[in-house]
Amino acid sequence: MAQTNEQSSTCAGDCAGCPSATKCDDQRNVSTPKGLPPKVDISVKHVILVLSGKGGVGKSTVSANLAYSLANRGYSTGLIDLDIHGPNIPKMLGIEGARLQSYDGKVIEPVRVTGNLAVVSMAFLLPERNTPVIWRGPMKMAAIRQFLEDVNWGDLDYLVVDLPPGTGDEALTIAQLAPNIAGAVIVTTPQEVAILDSSKAIEFIKKLELPVLGIVENMSGFVCPHCKEEIDIFGKGGGEKEAKELGVPFLGSIPLDPEMRKAADEGRPFIIRRAAGENPTWKSIDTIMENLVKLVEE
Repeated sequence: MAQTNEQSSTCAGDCAGCPSATKCDDQRNVSTPKGLPPKVDISVKHVILVLSGKGGVGKSTVSANLAYSLANRGYSTGLIDLDIHGPNIPKMLGIEGARLQSYDGKVIEPVRVTGNLAVVSMAFLLPERNTPVIWRGPMKMAAIRQFLEDVNWGDLDYLVVDLPPGTGDEALTIAQLAPNIAGAVIVTTPQEVAILDSSKAIEFIKKLELPVLGIVENMSGFVCPHCKEEIDIFGKGGGEKEAKELGVPFLGSIPLDPEMRKAADEGRPFIIRRAAGENPTWKSIDTIMENLVKLVEE
């Protein structure tokens, strides 16, 4: 953006600290790159972003089960845990004690869960599990770029990205840097407060001109283990209604199930419990994964 005479006369020439530097045509501004950063060079066919408008809706649970489900279908899958301040993916996959390594000091080796599933998380870099990450935006942006281009991902069919709640630095950075983004999955719970925030996440994705792959309604109803009556603790159907109103696909709903919580705490994603095949929760997750793969592969 060209400066006016008045702006030019008051400009101190400190381009590095100026928020308008990327749009400024002042001749002194020769070192600041213009426009968006280039996409990173990694071999991946489809990048799937998983995000939510608010925390506590089960976004990481959906990400972990989605990545495991894709790997079980034979796809070479990567999973990036970008919830830098609260990384939970390693706990959910039973690899909490793992650490990132580099054999040449340049390329980072991801943690392998199976032959088809590799994971990177900030948790692998922390000295203790309760160590907080106290970073501002630029530090997080640099880490995200490293997680993408400095990791030995190999040739990936899918890269699932578990994002923190909201539409801040992490979501914007990965949307700018990651190539071949297939779209975003929005996770919500049925109550109105969660639906309101999820609609903001959807509008965020639309403003970035990326596809919304669909909405997943988590914690949708609870079947009492004693009387077998279904109780709508958080309500039901809010996610499906929101999907219709916003014109995006509804991928399915997942009941509130104690076994899901137990699976995450034990580090064994619920989707791999084939013995639970008759469980309605297992069936709902598997259906969601099938719907998602069909949308991406079409």
